[in-house]
Amino acid sequence: MSENREYKSDVFSMLMQYPENALQVFNALNGTNYTDPGLVEMCTLAKGISLSVRNDASFIIDMDLSIYEHQSTYNPNMPLRSLIYLGDVIRPLVKGRDLYGSKRIMIPTPHMVVFYNGTKDCPEKEVQRLSDSYAHDGEPEVELICVMYNINSGNNEDFLSECSVLREYMCFVNKVRENEDAESE
Repeated sequence: MSENREYKSDVFSMLMQYPENALQVFNALNGTNYTDPGLVEMCTLAKGISLSVRNDASFIIDMDLSIYEHQSTYNPNMPLRSLIYLGDVIRPLVKGRDLYGSKRIMIPTPHMVVFYNGTKDCPEKEVQRLSDSYAHDGEPEVELICVMYNINSGNNEDFLSECSVLREYMCFVNKVRENEDAESE
């Protein structure tokens, strides 16, 4: 039986729908100690760049916008996808505000994070840049950084020890993989 990647993304998205889970992951990533899930303002997109593709989780805590993606295959296009997601998340936040006025409109500071748990060997942490996809070299006038964390066993253990949500999620993924391997024998 071939691996069904969708279950991983669906379970990840379901877990991140709960503000207390999003808060725990945020705290583990940022070394913060927020305790009130009421501080989490969920803003996950229903539809992203197509009818079937959406970002897995996006939320605001204290004017920090976190856009989290789960990937079970290595994807160097995450900065480009994140740029599209960012526009879709920011659009309703500025709706009705005077974008042509003389007063600056403040927006949450974006942080793009990818949690990788595929079977290809990947580093514990990888910084991906939108400018890596630009056709021409030079100083980019637009940059977007995505940080990919490998959450497979043996990777980012300090972070995962602080984050039971992702640690338990990976236990689930590993069990499914074991069952798929047993079925294929």
